[in-house]
This record gives sequence, structure tokens and C-alpha cells, in this order.
Amino acid sequence: MLADAVFEGGGVKGIGLVGAVVEAEARGYRWSHLAGTSAGAIVASLLAAGYTGRELARILKGVDYRQFRDPSPLGRVPLVGPPLSLLWGRGLYMGRAFEEWLEGLLAAKGVRTFGDLLTPSHLLVDGEKGDERYRYRLRVVASDLTHGRMLVLPQDIGRYGYDPDRLPVARAVRMSMSIPFFYWPVYVHPREGAGAGGAGTPGVIVDGGLLSNYPVWLFDSPGPPPWPTFGFRLVEPGSGRPRRITGTISLLAAMVSTMLEAHDARYVEEKDFVRTIAIPTLGVNTTDFDISPARAEALFNAGRQAAARFLDAWDFAHYVRRYRIPA
Repeated sequence: MLADAVFEGGGVKGIGLVGAVVEAEARGYRWSHLAGTSAGAIVASLLAAGYTGRELARILKGVDYRQFRDPSPLGRVPLVGPPLSLLWGRGLYMGRAFEEWLEGLLAAKGVRTFGDLLTPSHLLVDGEKGDERYRYRLRVVASDLTHGRMLVLPQDIGRYGYDPDRLPVARAVRMSMSIPFFYWPVYVHPREGAGAGGAGTPGVIVDGGLLSNYPVWLFDSPGPPPWPTFGFRLVEPGSGRPRRITGTISLLAAMVSTMLEAHDARYVEEKDFVRTIAIPTLGVNTTDFDISPARAEALFNAGRQAAARFLDAWDFAHYVRRYRIPA
């Protein structure tokens, strides 16, 4: 059974997304088109490259997440290094370790650029052949602070004068997971004549969750779909509970959480909620890179159990009749 999949961002909490994928694949689902933001973009990119959910689960069990806290040489200076890195580099960590890790995994499946992820003809229905939404098997959401807009990559890299086919997949995902203040932004310098503000005005690209952390609508088109789009969403315990702000660090944390969560929490409509696999995050934080193996396993199992509950009740024909056939 074919399905499209859209994954929400959430840093380390993305382990739960993989658990849900494993359950869906165990029930016979295979992926046509995939999309995601931040951690969701990581999962989506690896699935688009050809990894299965079980392969991703084995990879994550062997990952030391602490390696992704890679300070700059300035950031390694005792005491004063981190605040100076935040001011000079606009983030605590460079993000190079993550990008190199993802590059290696994608290369093992023969994937480097989006040109390697063009949609095969058998995954396109007749009306989709000229539709940019379906040109690539993968779409990744990022945010351009310079120009105040959401980017859906790879297509939107064309705004800066670059060929979407040649955009490295790992670079696009790195853009999408650039958590503000935590990772350095990615700077994209427009080519001469590009309609993005002109050469010399770089786009400052950060986490896509700033504008849409849960872009479940990305593959929607008018009329009944040939197969479902499932949304994989991370649900926080005690959602809506007031945050305790006691100083600069807690203020920054609250600011980032609000930016990444508030927009989509407000605009998830019923038609999107009914196709959403809601995965409990068990209180794991986005940047909990010291997560224990036991905690990671619990999060994985929470994702698998959430998918099982959802799929037990899922009725695609009912969804189409209720939400996708015009009145």
C-alpha cells in the first residue's frame, strides 16, 4: 500500500517518528513522497533515499547524539567561549558534524543531490506529471529570515539562482534543522540576477519550524487522492501548560519553543487531525543529546504504539468521502 508521509520537527524527539514508521511499514505501507521539517526532514530524507524504518531504528541505536554538539574553535574556550560563539556565530554549535553524518548515510544509498530523488514515473498519476509538488520524492521546509518567507526545498532554492536538481540533500536538511540560537544559520548568497534581493544580500536560513513545523498539506491537491497522506506529529505532555521563565536561558528556550510550536498548533484543522499519527514525546526535550538508551527505547516504542492505535482505526475510503470529495 502506498502512502505519502509528512514528519514534524522535534530534534531528538524524532526517535518517536521512526518508531511510528516501523509500525506503518510492518502493516504493509510503502512511501511515495515524503516531506518534513527539522528532525522530520532527517527521517524523510533517509526514507526517500531508500532506508527502511527498521534500518533507521538500527542506525539511531548506534548514534552518540552528543557528537552533534560541535562548537567552533571559539566556542571551546572555557567559560567565555559559548556566549562569544552565540554572538559571533549566531549559534552555540556549527552543525557540521550533523551534516557530514547525514551525507555519509545518504551516500551509502547513492544519494547526494535532489537530482537523485526525482520521482519515478510509476509513482506519478496522470495529472501530476507537470506538478512541481511531485517532481521530487522529498520536500524539506526551511525559513529565510532575510526575506521573511518559508522555503520549500529543493524548488525554492531557485529563488537564489541555483538549480534545484543540484542542491545537496544533506545541505537542505541542515538548513531545515538550524534551531535558532542553538545551531548556526545557513547563509545562501543569491547569484547575480536572481530574484531574491540581488547578489550580496544572503538569505539567512534557519529551522523550518519557525514558519511551519508540521506541513501536512504539502502534497494535497484538489479532488480525491490516489493514496493517503499521513502526518507524523510529536505531542508534548501537558501541552498548553505555562512555561516558567527565570532568566536569559529559560527566556530563549521559551522563545524558540513558541516559535516552533504555536503556528501549527493553532491551524491544524479537523481534516488534517484525522490523518495525524500523534506521538507522545514522554517529556524528552528537543536538544536532549544526552538521552539514555532506555529513554530512547521508550520514545521509539511510544511512536510504534501511537501508529498502531491510529492504523487500527484508519479508514481511507471514509476519509476521502468526508474530506476530499467536493460537496
